[in-house]
Amino acid sequence: MPYLQHKDLSKTRALARHPWLLSGVLFLAALTGFVSSSRGPAGIGSVWHGLPVFGTTLQGDTPRQANASGLELKLPLESKSVRFGVIGDSGTGGREQYDVAKQMEMYRQKVGFDFVIMLGDNIYGGNSPKDFENKFVQPYKPLLDADVKFYASLGNHDDPGVERLYKPFNMGGERYYSFEKGDVGFFVLDSNYMDPAQLDWLEQTLHNSKAKWKICYFHHPLYSDGKSHGPDLDLRAQLLPIFKRNGVNVVFSGHEHVYERLKPAEGINYFILGNSAKLMTRDFSSMQNMVVGKDTERAFMIVEIAGDNLYFQAISRVGETFDSGTIARQ
Repeated sequence: MPYLQHKDLSKTRALARHPWLLSGVLFLAALTGFVSSSRGPAGIGSVWHGLPVFGTTLQGDTPRQANASGLELKLPLESKSVRFGVIGDSGTGGREQYDVAKQMEMYRQKVGFDFVIMLGDNIYGGNSPKDFENKFVQPYKPLLDADVKFYASLGNHDDPGVERLYKPFNMGGERYYSFEKGDVGFFVLDSNYMDPAQLDWLEQTLHNSKAKWKICYFHHPLYSDGKSHGPDLDLRAQLLPIFKRNGVNVVFSGHEHVYERLKPAEGINYFILGNSAKLMTRDFSSMQNMVVGKDTERAFMIVEIAGDNLYFQAISRVGETFDSGTIARQ
């Protein structure tokens, strides 16, 4: 049965899933120059922008590339680069998931990414063969038919006893695991239950890795301006020292059903992408840690890593690019 992480780590245990509806009213600290919003094309959605981040190598607005399909590309598409997609909180089987999947396939045809990382809550509401068919296989069939591989992490709505054994999720039967693509190492964690064995594995695996880039991903965010869930402070206390000691560059999480790019913390860049099917509208309680946030539409990301640069592009289910930029490896 899926389980949730108790906020008091001394009492962490498996808890039965209890569905609930989360809603709220957006609180905006509207001090001039601190926060601004901009509308997308044709008034689609809102994008919230926090203060600029000075003294970092984070850059925005990679020059777009023109292409015959009319898709807006902000990745350089360099030769021998590592390219992948990112989705989180995706497994509903609803129309919005199919819309995102359609955009993903359109961009795959132009970008050529060959794998997707999944940030948890991969299958909502059950784990029967029909659930996997309706909430994974059918929505992403064009991608699967193109031999795109999916690498899943576990969310609080996922059943670890079933999903880690599901071959298309490429988890190798484990709750946490690692893999490499080119000179990029990916370290996939189960943030539902961060036991000592997993922490020891993470420390050792990161330490032994020779990867030029180290990317960790898992479900619960260490930093978040969302009010429905917010940051997991206990998890941050456990993971951040390990990340710092071992040169982690980028962290992706889901859980909060929004998109948020956060200010780098301790030299590490953080993204939340928990709106690939689910959505929490008007979810941001503040913009304290935010660079860019979106809580009005579903989304996915495409990422390219070439040499010392990571290029990213966040795209809504209607094809609007609402965030993009470059991260230079330190």
